[in-house]
Amino acid sequence: MPKIRFLAVLLAICVTVGCKAQTDSQAVSDPAANRRIEVTVRSQFNIPQDYDVAIGARKPSKISGYDELPVTVSHGTRSQIISFLISSDSKKLARLETYDLTHDPASNIDLSGRPVRGNPNAKVTIINFDDLECPYCARMHQQLFPKTLERYKDKIRFVYKDFPLVEIHPWAMRASVNADCLAAQNSDVYWNYVDYLHAHSDEVTGADRDLNKSNAALDRIARQQAAAAKLDAQKLDACIAKQDDSQVKESLKEASGLGLDGAPALFVNGERINGAVPEEQVWMAIDRALRAEGVQPPPPPAQPAEQAKPGGGN
Repeated sequence: MPKIRFLAVLLAICVTVGCKAQTDSQAVSDPAANRRIEVTVRSQFNIPQDYDVAIGARKPSKISGYDELPVTVSHGTRSQIISFLISSDSKKLARLETYDLTHDPASNIDLSGRPVRGNPNAKVTIINFDDLECPYCARMHQQLFPKTLERYKDKIRFVYKDFPLVEIHPWAMRASVNADCLAAQNSDVYWNYVDYLHAHSDEVTGADRDLNKSNAALDRIARQQAAAAKLDAQKLDACIAKQDDSQVKESLKEASGLGLDGAPALFVNGERINGAVPEEQVWMAIDRALRAEGVQPPPPPAQPAEQAKPGGGN
């Protein structure tokens, strides 16, 4: 298990009613062995110094030559029991995790009613949990459109999910609600709005960072996009005025269930990509997904010819 993810598990807050560390009477009677185990666990997984580590009692395991060894990591009222494997001679510590390949939350993300960009019938779907105020999301968006879409053409489709990080982005929620108001009438206008906000976020934020002015700017831009596409202005105004965020909150709940803690977060046919990574890394994931579906990816883009150095050559 990756060290960063392991530490994230240890730091997760959980309800611990009735969940307590193993007592000394349950632990292995060799204090020296327990100390070696604790030191190894602390150093290998970067456990903070103010966290307690308690070694539990061994139990038979299904792995020949190894016993199960519960290790409880706690901090105040929070605790987590992590299962390790320890060799019968106490010389090796291991960790084994099993994963249910029949139940992958990323393959069951709810896309019903979401606008699609690209080929609706494409075998590869790129899902982006997007925050419309996030500068890193804007960077990723500008990599995806138009360059990535132009590269793969009808081989892929994009679907965005609402992921406003309201703690740090005050107008992101309203932007998501307004975008969904537009999507309810026309998918293309939804994408036009998303494109505009990711390219002109400074226009919304404003020099004085006044939230009321930002909200007014979001509403104005939404109405401008709707007017250009001749949408039902009355219906849009009612939706904007209502600011029903229930759909956005459902998307946020889904993101939480997927363990997302930052944006952007992409899923390429279930393969997760965290953050605004270089486009080449996104393309690698898309190529893998295409090959898995029996589709040949496009050839690598041609490298620009090296320019002749001044004063050299012909």
